[in-house]
Amino acid sequence: MTAVADEPTTPAEGLLHIFLSADTPEGFRAELIEGKIVVTPPRGGDHEDCISLIMKQVIRRSGTDMDFSANKGLRLKSGGGCPKDHVIPDGTFTPAALRLYRGADAWMPCDGVAMVLEVPSTKPRAERETRCRCYARAGIPLYLLIDRDASSITLFSDPVNDDYREIRTRPLGKPVTLPEPFAFDLETADVTAPPAR
Repeated sequence: MTAVADEPTTPAEGLLHIFLSADTPEGFRAELIEGKIVVTPPRGGDHEDCISLIMKQVIRRSGTDMDFSANKGLRLKSGGGCPKDHVIPDGTFTPAALRLYRGADAWMPCDGVAMVLEVPSTKPRAERETRCRCYARAGIPLYLLIDRDASSITLFSDPVNDDYREIRTRPLGKPVTLPEPFAFDLETADVTAPPAR
């Protein structure tokens, strides 16, 4: 018996095949992170407002002209015997001169990405730990995490293997210095904790 080209030959290939062929409900996003399929429901308005505030500052104030994409699928290096991670950051910043989004597949490689942004709504620990490993392993230079529940903003930089060597956490309301290619102080006074439920 010979293998058909479309048939997965390893468990990792099988998982990737299942993930890529899954039919996710409208508005939900599906990701493949460290060998697990993660489905996230649509986010609320406060989440989107927070992303918008950060995005506008970066576009207006960055030392390098930046492009932005909300919810762009990135294909990252994997750890262990897992298939490549397929992650959708809340925001992805790339130098405009590279035009990385032009003609990109739904899941584009992360080469050239300058910074990813996450604003967790429900599981900040997963954003802090799991995604941090994924982004560091992929060599993404900067990862900005806004944890509204803890009223903090964290900038991860200097990726090596599965971790970032520099981690700077500030309370929301205090500025965070974004290094080159951004080279400005990101103001966080308008980024507030979500309203009480």
